Amino acid sequence: MQRKSEVRIHNPSGLSKPTGYSHVAEATGGRTVYIAGQVAMDKDGQLVGAGDFAAQSKQVFENLSAALAGAGATFGDVVKLNIFCDERIERNQLPVLREIRDRYVNVKSPPVSTLVFVKALARPEWLLEVEATAVVAN
Repeated sequence: MQRKSEVRIHNPSGLSKPTGYSHVAEATGGRTVYIAGQVAMDKDGQLVGAGDFAAQSKQVFENLSAALAGAGATFGDVVKLNIFCDERIERNQLPVLREIRDRYVNVKSPPVSTLVFVKALARPEWLLEVEATAVVAN
């Protein structure tokens, strides 16, 4: 018998109304899939979009999509995103990231998300790294 997963994504009334993310994701049943931080490397290990935040953002979400598919999941199963941007990224570039992210996630019930700026990522050519958590029916 296949176990069904149930995810409830919501925003409690005691919190501000978020834009582009949700405050709470509750999951029962199913299996949890953790996707390691993805960067702008193609399947051959080559950097995509040197110095180009939009190109790197797109590659990162393509990599997340491939990783999710490898686990039998889709972006519809994602309950949490952690986004790490290099401090070189100007805050006025964030709408580019949001627009690309919104091509992938469920914008009507977006996943819980955290976005932080960090001093540096593991390699200087990387401008962002994104990890995901998904809940998938067994």
